Amino acid sequence: MEMVGTIVHQLTRNLTEEQIKEAGFEAYFVDHTTGVFPQFASGYPWSASTMQVTGDTIADLTEDLAAEQKARVTYDNILRLSDDPDVSDVIKFLRAREIVHFQRFGEGLRLAKDRLDEKNVYYVNPSFDK
Repeated sequence: MEMVGTIVHQLTRNLTEEQIKEAGFEAYFVDHTTGVFPQFASGYPWSASTMQVTGDTIADLTEDLAAEQKARVTYDNILRLSDDPDVSDVIKFLRAREIVHFQRFGEGLRLAKDRLDEKNVYYVNPSFDK
């Protein structure tokens, strides 16, 4: 988040009032000037409430896998819109890290499943297990 925030700050810190208005940033600028305030593309502020933890190893690792994939998709979308090579290079680096994180969480999930008694793992709905 810090790296993306830094990129946004570097790209916006020297905007003129006219550029801020033309880009549709005036509402954001009123509250935050060109400082970084983590929020979704929709404008909804980011909070830890979007993160899930259950204390169940299988559920939490599965959630981690989903979070890494969602981050990767976000970076893919940014790359589709970016025409700045300096921005794109950083986003490609961050995207590669998400892929590695996904792979490591997947390995952790496989290890967790191997170590747990299969009757306690509901990774696959038992009613569909034939």
